Amino acid sequence: QVQLVESGGGLVQAGGSLRLSCVASGRIFSINALGMGWYRQAPGKQRELVASITSVGSATYATYGDSVKGRFAISRDNAKNTVYLQMNSLKPEDTAVYYCAAGTAFPRRVDDWGKGTLVTVSS
Repeated sequence: QVQLVESGGGLVQAGGSLRLSCVASGRIFSINALGMGWYRQAPGKQRELVASITSVGSATYATYGDSVKGRFAISRDNAKNTVYLQMNSLKPEDTAVYYCAAGTAFPRRVDDWGKGTLVTVSS
């Protein structure tokens, strides 16, 4: 099992930026062996995939939900077992709890979840 701990959420004005971090620990050799990503869930809405980062051989692939393309960027530091989500040009509709997720078959299957960090964007 992998433990995921998010940080970096908070209150920001529309147009501002935040960077979320997710530190992985537990039974892993390196997060490079895992697919990882960020989901979010707004009040009254389903949880949605925001961004994912996976590796195949030496290549790294990032994907984004349509609503965040061009504004959010996912990255990772394998040495620190940390995945980041840089969020720019934030909008009130980005307000949600953001969850870090990981899995060996991510994003087709999520094996582990973080507890989430709240992002609130004021208008």
